[in-house]
Amino acid sequence: MKSFSLSFIVSFIFFLLTLTAFPAGAEGFRYGLDVLDADGCRQLKGKKVALITNAAAVSGSGEDGYRVLLRHGVDLRFLMAPEHGFALDREAGQMVGDAGVADTLSVYSLYGASKKPDSNLLKTVDLVVFDLQDAGVRCYTYISTMKLAMEACQDAGIAFMVLDRPNPIAPLPSGGFLLDRRFESFVGAAELPFLHGMTTGEIALWLQQQRYQGLLLQVVGMKGYRHDLFVDELNGYHYRAPSPALRDFRTLLLYPATVMLEATDVSEGRGTKRPFRMFGAPFIESEVLLRELENYNLPGIDFGTTTFVPVSGKFSGVECHGITLKVTDRKRFDPFMTATAILLSLQKLWPVELGIDRHTLFFDHLAGTDRYRQMIRNQQPIGEVLEAARLSVQPFIAVRDDGILYP
Repeated sequence: MKSFSLSFIVSFIFFLLTLTAFPAGAEGFRYGLDVLDADGCRQLKGKKVALITNAAAVSGSGEDGYRVLLRHGVDLRFLMAPEHGFALDREAGQMVGDAGVADTLSVYSLYGASKKPDSNLLKTVDLVVFDLQDAGVRCYTYISTMKLAMEACQDAGIAFMVLDRPNPIAPLPSGGFLLDRRFESFVGAAELPFLHGMTTGEIALWLQQQRYQGLLLQVVGMKGYRHDLFVDELNGYHYRAPSPALRDFRTLLLYPATVMLEATDVSEGRGTKRPFRMFGAPFIESEVLLRELENYNLPGIDFGTTTFVPVSGKFSGVECHGITLKVTDRKRFDPFMTATAILLSLQKLWPVELGIDRHTLFFDHLAGTDRYRQMIRNQQPIGEVLEAARLSVQPFIAVRDDGILYP
């Protein structure tokens, strides 16, 4: 890992200056967007601006981010939207076309023919602002969109600004393997742990230091945010689904425990009212699987049996049998441990039907390594898997705190 250099220090000083937009005695939580708003969008005045955003990126009062900028007279030329589209009406993996909003602003897709901002478009602006709510998991693609936008801005010689938002599950333990650069993909942007514990602003500063040292980066920090708080514990935070399937905080909390099932022939619950909060397949015997999972005595999580029929996605219209998940103690809940127990159990009971070998590349991209898949297939004890993951992220965790912006 590279040490943090002068470019990081300059960005960090800018971050500290943004906090003065609210007096020291101000109470409650504020997004980076709110801090920018309170300062009258001063940093954007006189600049031609593009904004990467979607309908979930609103202010504390619920105002669309682009409207905040327009209210202050910012010369906002166009918007760009990530996976799921600006209106959040596209399912995972569904290509998104260009659109429009408010009758005057074009919305260019960053999940269509290209996932990187067009260089000709960037020539028409001075600065790109990024404001998206991340999910706290490496495979969630908004981080990848940010990375590609930072790269494009550096190539074009224009500035990049991040309006910071919370990592909603920051208190959960950093888990999973550190991404091996050989498995970098759009569901694995850079050498981060699967659960990284960082905000988008912190990741942007880290990416700048690792890859984009020629980029002029500004991070507008939040007010009243702490890494030891879940988002529903922040005074003034209101949950907005960052994508269609993560419809509430309970779902988002379980997302890192079940998302790896996307790279198997087991349904992760998409096409139901409880995606990521249950999983199943026609071949699963629920009671048998429940007994296997209960042998792990996992902390902070309860399992139950269920039957469901997805209306879309895997096994659409077919009855599936499986397991429901409920977090009983979020302070003890370990998503990666839970995910590993689920995968080990399914591989033990239905090694052919699970289909890991039919989705090798996708599984390895989600995991960030091929080592995890191999350990699951070989039925290595869960303790060995967790220890291998812990050792892989240890060097990253050792230096991560140098770039943490919040208590």
